[in-house]
Formats: sequence, structure tokens, C-alpha cells
Amino acid sequence: MRPDHEVADIINIHHEAFVDKYRPPVQVLKTLNAIKACRTAVLGGHKSRCPCCGYNKISYNSCRNRHCPKCQTTNRERWILDRESELLPVPYYHIVFTLPHHLNALALQYPKQVYNTLFRAAWRTIKQFASDPRYLGAKTSMTAILHTWGQQLSLHPHLHCIVPAGGITEKGQWKFVQQKAKASSTKGRYLYPKGAVSQVFRAIFMKELRKHITIPQPVARKLFENKWVVDAQQPFKTPESVVEYLGRYTHKIAISNHRLIDVNDKSVKFKYKNYKTGKFSETMELSGMEFLRRFSQHILPHGFVRIRHYGILASRNKPVDLNQAKEDLGQEPWFKQKYSWDYIAIHKLNIVPDQCPNCKEGILEIIEIYEPDRGPPFHQLILK
Repeated sequence: MRPDHEVADIINIHHEAFVDKYRPPVQVLKTLNAIKACRTAVLGGHKSRCPCCGYNKISYNSCRNRHCPKCQTTNRERWILDRESELLPVPYYHIVFTLPHHLNALALQYPKQVYNTLFRAAWRTIKQFASDPRYLGAKTSMTAILHTWGQQLSLHPHLHCIVPAGGITEKGQWKFVQQKAKASSTKGRYLYPKGAVSQVFRAIFMKELRKHITIPQPVARKLFENKWVVDAQQPFKTPESVVEYLGRYTHKIAISNHRLIDVNDKSVKFKYKNYKTGKFSETMELSGMEFLRRFSQHILPHGFVRIRHYGILASRNKPVDLNQAKEDLGQEPWFKQKYSWDYIAIHKLNIVPDQCPNCKEGILEIIEIYEPDRGPPFHQLILK
């Protein structure tokens, strides 16, 4: 169902005041303008007609911006299809690496350096434990997805990672993780010792970040005084459930349109999940400018890659390492596939591409193209 309110509505109402007060960088301005123009006459579009019933439909182009709430469905489903072909019949773990809030100011000032370091430190941590013969002694993999927000749109940088419980040995054979636990009740719950992973992650991150920026001494002291959070979930029941679960995170943005409750010329009200109380529908009200300020914190630098694959899933390694794992585990070899929009629509979204919404029989045919910045005459907007 179409939501009652959209982030684009908030931008339309509060954009000018927000820009005057905060003077956001060019990348933020471009993103906000793209979201505002998405599926409007500004980006152009086309008019289609059904040959069976004569129904006319006007469709406007999408902005395709990765921060837009309306442009993620197709990309998400295509990503899920790609990952399904890479799955191995082994347990997978969901590990979350979270940066302490003491780093928030540096993350806003140096987003590329801080977030790139987060990726590198998380992978080097997993790689270090996987390489250790006490735990695995093999080459493993990791898929990592960056999120920078909390439910209230506050800055909360963290990395969602999926790691298999094993890896490929030098002989090309799959080897499972050798889990050691003091109590049987915790055996299998964590991929590697949680406390040790947290300490190693902190040490690697701080060392790497200092190569790129200067960390103020008071901030560094706080970072070493506090424990860092590395959360590990129990393994997924089936490999297929891994991708469906992770698919919720891949192309997610800071807030979806469906979470918006009310938008007016003064404030924005939205619902959120309170993880402390477990309530799923608590509400928060912010001024329009404060909402855009918080939303803009999560607009990534131009060209920044927020989904990355490591180890045997890295692009250069998949043809050899991944296929060695698949062969040893009795699976068909992996090969790169391309999925068309029609395939995704039919097999993932359960819709017939370009089907007439009126008679459900005809296939819409394009009869007129609208160039960008030129919408159709107003009276055509109400055609049935």
C-alpha cells in the first residue's frame, strides 16, 4: 500500500529552511534533490496505453538514488538472487561490529576514513581468528553491510556481517570451525570467543584509523576505557534463511516512508522500535529541520561502497576459492548471472511486468515519452 507520507514531502516543506541553517555539503544537496524529484515530472517519464481496454497510465522515472525510500526494491531482490547462487550448505553466523558513540564526531567529520577503517578492522579481525589453527586455520569469507543509523535517526555506525562457520584449506578442502566453549549451553552460539573478538577489533581499528586521521587524546582515552560491542547471533537454521535475513539490511535506508505518521509545516512524527523496552511502535516527533539534519547524517560520500565481500567471496577469488568449496561440499559450480527486470518481477515480486492494472489482460504499450522537466498536461494526470 502507498504510504500516507513520504520523505520527499518533508524535503519539499523544510528544504529551504534546512539549507539556510545548516549549509549542507553538495552530496547531501544532490541526494535530497533526487529524493524530492523521484517519480515526478522533473525526471521525465512516459505514457502507456492498454491495447485491450484502452486504459491510459502515466509513469514517471525513478531517481535510483541509494538513499531514496522508493528505489530499493529491485536492487534488493537482484542482490538476494546473486547471493543465493553463492550459498554453501554450512552454518552461517550474523556478527555486528558497532563503533562507540565517542567516535560520532569524527565519523561526521571524516566519514570515508572512519567507515573504511570499520570495514578493514572487521575483516582483519575475522581473518585473524579464521587463520588461527586453534579455531579454524583456513581461508574464510565475510559479507559486510554498513548501517549508520539508530531507530531514532541518531548516528549509530555499525556493520552487519555474515560469516560461514568454516573455510577452505590450502588443499582446497572445506574445514569447519573448531568451537571451544567452557559451558555446553554456549557451545555453537558464537563463532569465535566474543570477548577476544571485541578486544582484537578495537586494537586493529584504533591502529588503522590513526594512519589516516589524528584522534584527540581525550577521545582515544575514552575509547580504550570502554568495552566495544561485537554482537554475535546464533547460527541460521538454513543457508537460504541467511540471504533472506540479510536482504532486510542490504538496501535499507535510514527511515522508510511507512514509518512516517504525520508531516506538516512544523514537525515530523514517526514510529520506531525501542530495543530497550521491546516496543515496536513508539513515536517520536521532531521539527522538520531536525528531521532533515538527522536524515542527512546518513547520506554516504559519493562513490562509497557500503556492501563489501571478503575472502573467498571477493570478486577476484570467487571463480577459484568459492568453486573449490562448492566442489568439496558437493554443489554445482558458481558462475556469474544477470537477472533482468522481467525475471525479478515474475519470480521475486510476483507481478507481471507492464500488465494493465485495469483489465489484467493486456500489456501496456508506451505511446508517448516525456523528457525530464516536462510533465504531461495537467488534465492527463487524472486519466482513468
